[in-house]
Amino acid sequence: MRQRLAEVLELLPRPLDPVRSIKVKIGILLVASGSAALAYFWLMIGWIPPTTSITAIIGALITSQILAHGMTRPLREMTAAARAMARGDYSRRVRVTARDEVGELGQAFNQMSAELADVDRTRRELIANVSHELRTPIAALQAVLENVVDGVSPADPSTMRTALAQTERLGRLVAELLDLSRVDAGVHPLNVVALDVEPLLREVVAEAEVNALAAGRDVSFAVAVSPAAAVVRGDRERLHQVLVGLLDNAVRHGPAGGVVRVSAVVDGGLCLEVADDGPGIAAGERDQVFDRFSRGVRASGGGTGLGLAIARWVVEMHGGTIGVVDSATGCRIRVTLP
Repeated sequence: MRQRLAEVLELLPRPLDPVRSIKVKIGILLVASGSAALAYFWLMIGWIPPTTSITAIIGALITSQILAHGMTRPLREMTAAARAMARGDYSRRVRVTARDEVGELGQAFNQMSAELADVDRTRRELIANVSHELRTPIAALQAVLENVVDGVSPADPSTMRTALAQTERLGRLVAELLDLSRVDAGVHPLNVVALDVEPLLREVVAEAEVNALAAGRDVSFAVAVSPAAAVVRGDRERLHQVLVGLLDNAVRHGPAGGVVRVSAVVDGGLCLEVADDGPGIAAGERDQVFDRFSRGVRASGGGTGLGLAIARWVVEMHGGTIGVVDSATGCRIRVTLP
């Protein structure tokens, strides 16, 4: 019965919703209630105390209930929704039709509910993805060590390199997760200095060549910087991290015998591009590859799906942009820094 009554009341109009101030609403409510009581007094029964007083009070109450319908209902809905949130249910929303302070509060409450739902979903996805990413190298490392202990495989350099590769993968994942925590906390300041672009690129490319050789990937690199003595201001450690991640992606997704091209043009700001000869990234996935744990349809080779997300964070901290741009062949990622 109570539920039915609530449904009926929900269908009734809310006459004071267009009013933009709750103070004005209360004033209208008082004036209308008093006017209704006085009108009934003058037009219907005249002055017959105490009948007049009782009738005036009843008339004022009825009028106030009609006019005030819906004024406090959003508050009750917010109370119920807050209790649902305490139980982990973020799907509840408040019906907002008023334009006053309560209506603004209801809109803010709905926005908060939606954001909390997104945070909760992200948290669940993060736990699931981290568990998955950790399970793969741990299982591989366990299999290698079990084979060595059982005598199935000898503890030769080849076997140890396999175990080392999985250990390094775990180390990279842990380091990227630590960076991810800094992203969320916003506690990592930049140490901005003047950087020579070409020496920085040569250093990163030399590191990428060693990593590609260790991974058994036959890839060559081409570096072009204009002008040759270009200088840019930025955090050396963080920009080095971005470049390493971009080159690692290009090496993993490029074909055997392919070329990874790194070009930088400094003209007021830095425009850096890393291109490979791989299958490229579909236009519909170009924004998604910068999301956490997103590796796209073409992904392979054991990436964690965090490198590009961290790269976007670092670039945005520098006030720049990063994105996938159109390319005739392969994938081309462009970084611009002011």
